[in-house]
Amino acid sequence: MSKKIIVLGTGCPKCHQLEKMVAEHVQTNGIQAEITKETDIVKIMGYGIMSTPGLVVDGKVVMNGRMPSPDDLKKFIG
Repeated sequence: MSKKIIVLGTGCPKCHQLEKMVAEHVQTNGIQAEITKETDIVKIMGYGIMSTPGLVVDGKVVMNGRMPSPDDLKKFIG
């Protein structure tokens, strides 16, 4: 089953970095996932996030306001 991953961010450098980190993690670990990016601030706020970057996995906000460590990504995504 493919995971649905959404990177939340308005386009800041950390948001782009998170998107790259997630894509690399998924590829390196052979995880099937659909990765999208949400840049609309109103939609981002709809997730209850007030600071970016944010990460949503299978509909659940798993992190926001900081950059994850590799261990965090393993915990959040697999």
